[in-house]
Amino acid sequence: MPALDETHSLKRKSWVRGADGHPDFPIQNLPLGVFSPRGKGGARGGVAIGDRVLDIGAALDAKLFSGDARTAALAAAGDAMNDFVALDQRLRQAFRKRVSELLAADGKDRPKVEKRAERLLHRAAAVTMHLPARIGSYTDFFAGIHHARNALRRRDPNADVAPNYKYVPIAYHGRHSSVVPSGTPTRRPNVQHVPAGRDMPVFGPCTMLDFELELGIWIGKGNELGKPVPIGKAGGHIAGLGLFNDMSARDTQVWESTLGPFQAKNFASVVSPWIVTTEALVPFAIPQPPRPEGDPEPLPHLNDAKDQKRGAYDITLEALISTAEMRAKKLPPHRLALSSTRHLYWTPAQMVAHHTAGGCNLSPGDLFGSGTISAPEPEGWGCLAELSWGGERTLQLPSGETRTYLQDGDEITLRGHAERDGFARIGLGACVTRVMNARPR
Repeated sequence: MPALDETHSLKRKSWVRGADGHPDFPIQNLPLGVFSPRGKGGARGGVAIGDRVLDIGAALDAKLFSGDARTAALAAAGDAMNDFVALDQRLRQAFRKRVSELLAADGKDRPKVEKRAERLLHRAAAVTMHLPARIGSYTDFFAGIHHARNALRRRDPNADVAPNYKYVPIAYHGRHSSVVPSGTPTRRPNVQHVPAGRDMPVFGPCTMLDFELELGIWIGKGNELGKPVPIGKAGGHIAGLGLFNDMSARDTQVWESTLGPFQAKNFASVVSPWIVTTEALVPFAIPQPPRPEGDPEPLPHLNDAKDQKRGAYDITLEALISTAEMRAKKLPPHRLALSSTRHLYWTPAQMVAHHTAGGCNLSPGDLFGSGTISAPEPEGWGCLAELSWGGERTLQLPSGETRTYLQDGDEITLRGHAERDGFARIGLGACVTRVMNARPR
């Protein structure tokens, strides 16, 4: 776990207008992503600061980096962050400190940087964001225990998770090619499913399209095939966090899932475009919440005292919906769920350790989804399958509309932020997708 330093100080202010007090991207955050200025060249690395994006390549051209910070900047300036997240934490930390100095109101190089501000800073509203890394592998976990319980209790009110859930961070290997950046529409898939009252399946547009409120976990340093990552070192293999919306076709999910999810999950998964680094998140690292009485201790390969003391995060999560009618009436998005990463049963490091325990190799830029993070209360249930209780309950929206599952034109926005007394609030940005009608068969 990185240490607190001057980059986290609440006293540090930025000369970039609008950065101080920004709900997501004050100078204490400095997340990394890949962007392209519209009409002004290809994709390149950037850092979010307020409502602007710092062009890392332009800062290199202006000779604003040297030493370790320059080494890291060179790795971050291209069209993917894979080389950067693979760097030793010392180099990543040097880059963070230097960017913070360049953007600080009292930075010694402020005059030089401000003079070049027009070339260095782009308006976030005028750029296109891309995936922050080339994703070689994507794994979806099932680490939100309240979501796992609700999935069972819709069928049996007295059911609880299977015994293995409390020993194993359950996951499946997903399809990385359909992971897309925030802002990409979701096309309603055509799927095979069995309509209510029927015995035989039909093939057609998904009728139970759902979102999932998840945490995205970006892998930094990888491991060799056959060489597990010990739990005590697993946290060092995590580069940062984001938001993840694993869109789901619920009507086919149970029907097809003999061996696990397939077409119910492979048509679109949406990730926020910024990697909020573990260095930025240091103030918000917390102890893993204690397990309920009677639950087993993690097995030794998943149990580390330091990880249990500082391996979880306190991040507030929310999901909002905006329908076509709501937008036409200029109504604000309606909150569907308010939850927190405190409700994860496993830490990110435990996910890394278990993923590699059998020798599976991870690579820089690989992505984990945490699984739906639901709160214990209905107001915090993180998908429509829970909120509508499998379609049995109807949700009322401010426009007078109702929903059980998503309809065409519905837009889902996921947001997340961390705050603590004595530190600046930082956010994960937004993860947005809008549902489009299915393609003609």
